[in-house]
Amino acid sequence: MKFPGSVLVSLVLFLSEMTAALCLSVAYRAAGDRMWHWLTLLFALLPCALVQLSLVFIHRDVTRDRPLVLLLHLLQLGPLVRCVEAFYIYFHAGRVEDPYVSITKKWQMPKDGYSEEIEKEVGQAERKLCVHRSAFSRASVIQAFLGSAPQLTLQLYICIMQQEITAARSTFMMLSLLSIVYGALRCNILAIKIKYDDYDVRVKPVAYLCIFLWRSLEIATRVTVLVLFSSVLQIWTFPVVLVNFFGFCFYPWILFWRSESPFPENIEKEFSRVGTTIVLCLLTFLYAGINMFCWSAVQVELDDPDLISKSQNWTRMTVYYTLRLVENAFLLMMWYIYRTDIYLYVCTPLLFLRLLLCYCMAIFFMLVFYQFCHPCKKLFSSSITEALLTCSKFLCFICKSPKSAVLTHKAAVKSPENTDETRSSSKTIGSQKGNPHQSVSSNA
Repeated sequence: MKFPGSVLVSLVLFLSEMTAALCLSVAYRAAGDRMWHWLTLLFALLPCALVQLSLVFIHRDVTRDRPLVLLLHLLQLGPLVRCVEAFYIYFHAGRVEDPYVSITKKWQMPKDGYSEEIEKEVGQAERKLCVHRSAFSRASVIQAFLGSAPQLTLQLYICIMQQEITAARSTFMMLSLLSIVYGALRCNILAIKIKYDDYDVRVKPVAYLCIFLWRSLEIATRVTVLVLFSSVLQIWTFPVVLVNFFGFCFYPWILFWRSESPFPENIEKEFSRVGTTIVLCLLTFLYAGINMFCWSAVQVELDDPDLISKSQNWTRMTVYYTLRLVENAFLLMMWYIYRTDIYLYVCTPLLFLRLLLCYCMAIFFMLVFYQFCHPCKKLFSSSITEALLTCSKFLCFICKSPKSAVLTHKAAVKSPENTDETRSSSKTIGSQKGNPHQSVSSNA
């Protein structure tokens, strides 16, 4: 049985970030910054409540007679109770023989073109521990992108506006960045396990390192670009954020309406149609929050029974990173043009180039992960290099299409009617050249 390390890491990040947020909120209130105080408190408590709801939903505590656990969740102590329960299961496993044992079948990764099926006995304790890991993984994603990401953006904005970086604020921003990167890493691992559920997936330390570098560079660059843009063009920040957020939020619903599939009703048996709609709205809300700051490894498909697409869509990933790179460059250009006096002692061209280079480095580590470090790269129908070549050919075709349109327009100009007109005009020109006196008299 594996040690529940992910549960412990999630709990430590959750408690440390909540403590730092409350301390910083009290400091803002003491300094008289009421707006920063309430915003910091809001971005700390709202995701905390959503984390409690997700833990209650996954463990199905509402349908079970556990009033003490529900009370602790209301007191925002749910993650602590769940972590204690997970470690209790881990340390007491094996002392008493499980009365119920199930057998799971997993396929090994193909070696030399062959793959073997492995049977494994899973006891009741290991199954409960697996539920705890899954619950904390989803809670980490919610905490990261609905709490830590807005919190990091807010604190960095305050640092730029006040032109001061305190020790408490820098510590809090570091914890928020670690929480976001860890949430993105868990999102990648969840996507791999969902897509390749029939296989025994083992992620190597090199893959974890590659994901960490990819996500940290991508998220740090994205947050910095948004903060720099909002510091000089506050009015235009809301349209940019709303277009990004609602675009990703409504995109799965648009695909669902176009597919004309029946409404999904197999999420939870006890849920009504209204409850199912609320759960789907929260899922797309989280999906939009992830895509605001980085590429979501999972793709939400409401017409799929699992609500998650299990196909590897390289084209969608390429389009996302291309558009995001263009958007970041545009926002940085607007910041560079309309920069104010607070950036007087900053080398703005160098900062501009560094941010673009960091985002390109994030894309580079992403390519390295999918090409060399992905645990299931042997199962890919096509590699990411082939997908990039296909997309580049498609872009070249789009670029060549205007030229072909110009050539067809020129060919249309050389039609028979136009040739007759040109012939008549050439005859008149030739006659005028042959009789210069006549042309002079006619001009006279």
